[in-house]
Amino acid sequence: MDSAVNSAVGQALVLQQAQTAQQAQMQVFKEALDTQKDQVTALMESATADPQLASSGNLGTLINTYA
Repeated sequence: MDSAVNSAVGQALVLQQAQTAQQAQMQVFKEALDTQKDQVTALMESATADPQLASSGNLGTLINTYA
């Protein structure tokens, strides 16, 4: 009976360690997804921004020639 209890405790500890490792992996995965979301959002915002005309000089003050 003592070995059955030891075995059950051992299995419980192994499962607890596996769960802790899985939680850590999920946290890293969520952080990676958040970083990617922020990068995609910044990229989309920069792609939709209207290009500005130059404020001085001979080029680009009437027509955006830098786009």
